[in-house]
Amino acid sequence: MDVIEAIRTRKSIRGYKPDPVPKEILREILEIATRSPSTMNTQPWEITVLAGEALDNIRKANIEMLTSGNLPNPDIQMKPYEGTYRQRQVDLAVQIFQLMGIAREDREKRDAWTARGFRFFDAPAAIILSVDNSLDPSRPLSDIGTIAQTICLAAVNYGLGTCINGQGIMFPDVVRRFTGMPESKLMILCIAIGYPDWEFPANKLETKREPIENNTTWHGFD
Repeated sequence: MDVIEAIRTRKSIRGYKPDPVPKEILREILEIATRSPSTMNTQPWEITVLAGEALDNIRKANIEMLTSGNLPNPDIQMKPYEGTYRQRQVDLAVQIFQLMGIAREDREKRDAWTARGFRFFDAPAAIILSVDNSLDPSRPLSDIGTIAQTICLAAVNYGLGTCINGQGIMFPDVVRRFTGMPESKLMILCIAIGYPDWEFPANKLETKREPIENNTTWHGFD
């Protein structure tokens, strides 16, 4: 697939078919993605791929933690969005809830939607991107974002959908329990990956983008 077409057609997929993704395809995607640029070729990413029983165990334990009232404690703490950025976040939630038929006052359905994120959106596979704690966590974030984008674009070529998220790793001790990942590795983000269920309502979402006139300045052009 042409890279421009992949960029234009890629979207976040929040509903998947149960069909497993062959390990060979995931390996090809990762081999392509590791060609991503990184600061001074440091290649700070460490990749954990989940499927089958390992992924199911993490899903189940995440939900147990969530429903038991445990507060998320991700390895990387982020400031909440404010202002325009918060409004865009809210607008996205409104669009999704409308597609899913979730009323604002329906707490049960809202909670069920939240739980879906902690289950990696029920995708048949997931990828966790981590960095070593010897690094300043803020330094490799752009590199992690770059390889995450490349994974998502490469996946389109194989008919796969993806959703970059943080909910799946909100309870990092759960992931460590079932993967053996040491505490010296800091989980930055995860990616749900699988074959899209195009009948799933939220997958019909088309998000808007700001026109470049709103966020771009030009210098030295006529």
